Amino acid sequence: MSQSSASSAVLPQSLGLADPRLYLATAAMVLGNLALPWAVHRIPQGGQMLLPILFFTLIAGWRFGLKAGLLTGLLSPLANHLLTGMPPTPVLPGLLLSSALLGVLAGLAGGRRATVAVLALVVLAHQALTLSPLLAHGAGAMLAGFRFHLPGVLLMILGGRAVLGTLGRRPAATHEG
Repeated sequence: MSQSSASSAVLPQSLGLADPRLYLATAAMVLGNLALPWAVHRIPQGGQMLLPILFFTLIAGWRFGLKAGLLTGLLSPLANHLLTGMPPTPVLPGLLLSSALLGVLAGLAGGRRATVAVLALVVLAHQALTLSPLLAHGAGAMLAGFRFHLPGVLLMILGGRAVLGTLGRRPAATHEG
């Protein structure tokens, strides 16, 4: 195996815009981001605490690349809002930004093996960026927000590792996209 083919096997390219697999993968991940929040919202404050709408966005970006992560991150909150009314309209812009950010971060880091440590770095970076506005109210407010989201953070890291372990590596991109 040549060096270039060996490196592409380790770090395959994400799916291109012309690749129909991008849209199939995105649709599957958006469906996951519809089903998981539906189940989790049966728990009081489950959606806010467990962050279920972000779970398959992490998977999409990591497994299928930045474009799939970004598309899933944008389409999931919109689909949920249109179909269920959740998230509420005032929360929707912030969730769109947060979800898209996670999809991009996962897409950027996703060429690597999905270890717990690397997934933790991505999820914790996302949390730091999305909770940083709470610093205006003091470090305690940001820490309280993180503690509240800790079950969801752990779900994304450990559950994400389990799901990504079953899905394997990213498919190679076609040269069309």
